[in-house]
Amino acid sequence: MSANGLLQIAMFLGVLLVLAKPLGWYMARVYEGKLPAFVGWMAPAENLFYRLCGVDRKQEMRWTQYAMATLWFSLLGVLAVYALQRLQGLLPLNPQGLGAVTPDSSFNTALSFVTNTNWQGYGGESTMSYLTQMLGLAVQNFLSAATGMAVLAALIRGFSRHTVDTIGNFWVDMTRSTLYILLPLSMVLALALVSQGVVQNFSAYQNVPLVESVSYDQPKLDASGNPIKDAAGNSVTEKVVVNEQTIAVGPGASQIAIKQLGTNGGGFFNVNSAHPFENPTPFANFLELLAILLIPAALCYTFGSMVGDTRQGWAILVAMMLMFVGFLAVGEYAEQQGNPAFTAMGVDQASSATQSGGNMEGKETRFGIVNSVLWATATTAASNGSVNSMHDSYTPLGGLVPLVQIQLGEVIFGGVGCGLYGMLVFAVIAVFLAGLMIGRTPEYLGKKIEAFDIKMASLVILIPPMLILGGTAVAVMLDVGKSSIFNPGAHGFSEILYAFSSAAGNNGSAFAGFGANTPFYNSALGLAMFFGRFWLMIPVLALAGSLAAKKRIPASVGSMATHTPLFVGLLIGTVLLVGALNFVPALALGPVIEQLNMIGLH
Repeated sequence: MSANGLLQIAMFLGVLLVLAKPLGWYMARVYEGKLPAFVGWMAPAENLFYRLCGVDRKQEMRWTQYAMATLWFSLLGVLAVYALQRLQGLLPLNPQGLGAVTPDSSFNTALSFVTNTNWQGYGGESTMSYLTQMLGLAVQNFLSAATGMAVLAALIRGFSRHTVDTIGNFWVDMTRSTLYILLPLSMVLALALVSQGVVQNFSAYQNVPLVESVSYDQPKLDASGNPIKDAAGNSVTEKVVVNEQTIAVGPGASQIAIKQLGTNGGGFFNVNSAHPFENPTPFANFLELLAILLIPAALCYTFGSMVGDTRQGWAILVAMMLMFVGFLAVGEYAEQQGNPAFTAMGVDQASSATQSGGNMEGKETRFGIVNSVLWATATTAASNGSVNSMHDSYTPLGGLVPLVQIQLGEVIFGGVGCGLYGMLVFAVIAVFLAGLMIGRTPEYLGKKIEAFDIKMASLVILIPPMLILGGTAVAVMLDVGKSSIFNPGAHGFSEILYAFSSAAGNNGSAFAGFGANTPFYNSALGLAMFFGRFWLMIPVLALAGSLAAKKRIPASVGSMATHTPLFVGLLIGTVLLVGALNFVPALALGPVIEQLNMIGLH
């Protein structure tokens, strides 16, 4: 890697760390109800919302009430987004006259955006009207992110409170997350992106004549938009001659800002952040990349501030940063090496260029390898899922990095709220293991970790692997699952494994080398998104309720310090060990064997 590439990475990480403390302090004040003076003028809007909705801001909830509010609110979001897609042909703000989205795709997309996954089995500019993009998808980008942040706030209160049976008010936490954090940051970022040329208008798409006609073969689709297969199960193609290009526009910047800040990731355009209207300049690329990790990193300081010991937050952030840098180094190394498969194909000139310049397949030349891999590592360390390069075109080892980060639970920063509460669950497991080794009852932040707490933490750890490995196994056993594979062998398996990892991990990125927009995958992945989100939130809230009810135990000579390098190492080891035990066999059948085959071709 060049010195310039190292400088870009160092600058990104430096700016991220510098901003983490002030933003983290501000968010702690928001969740504690101690609004700084510069946002106090928005308090009347918050109070008006409570009056209109009949919410008593002073009425706190038990964890069961908090969980029910979260589930009912999310269910209403699913119904609203589904209805918008099915009725968009009859609704305004649809200059292209796009028709209703198919039922299975609408189901998948509704669950996708409500669960903060933003998996997309469709092309945004050819499927969704402006109204659906704004009122359905962009609104859920705010609300799904705020829901995750609210659950985190409840868990932090579980650690900071003692001998109480309440953990806060869901409606207050969600409102404050949206009004005081997500909305102001999104407005600032959207204006910055517009200044860089990101599109933001309500114009109809523009048709521009091509200098030279282009002809190509494309899959033939049926009335429902699904690929037509012949008797042998192969896709039927048709020749298309194109004389003009349709340039899609629309209200993009406003949605792109919150898709990054809320770790949503769903692109306004089909090619996501590789599109020049979504990500036009190096500065826009830097801002969007920074936005992906900004709130997750700052929430670590928020955690430390709210529990009364900022060292705890810094310890969590250091653990995240060390793992992030390690995975980034592996990815950068793998992509810089190039692909020796070109040599086996007899393409000596291409091989020479690839070996000297690295693997540029699937990457934009304006971003290059360094910024492409940095984005891929960040978007899968967080549950963001946006892309500025094609993960499917990475080398096997390079593609292993985003896949493993998702499978670890996306706790290396993770999504806004959900990443940190996942890491705190790993911290609970880590102190439990330490307690077993020294023969003491484990403690974390002055709370004894007992049987119920470990059961809830175990559910959070075990449910994602069950969904990922179980879903992948079913897909590769059924003909309806295998029919969507266009790349046979180990890579086809990797694509399915990545799809279920992304869905259950609420990430949304994909290897994308197979047909996911089918009734089977829309349904199966939709269910994986739902259970991967809410089957984890409920145990986390149960854990919060259990911790809040406990007495606080003063630290003693036998207490394990949880802000030291020793604990940071133990936490990293716990995260990596659990991930290795769960997924190594599946990874061996996919990326690992691909890498060995690729090396053998050299």
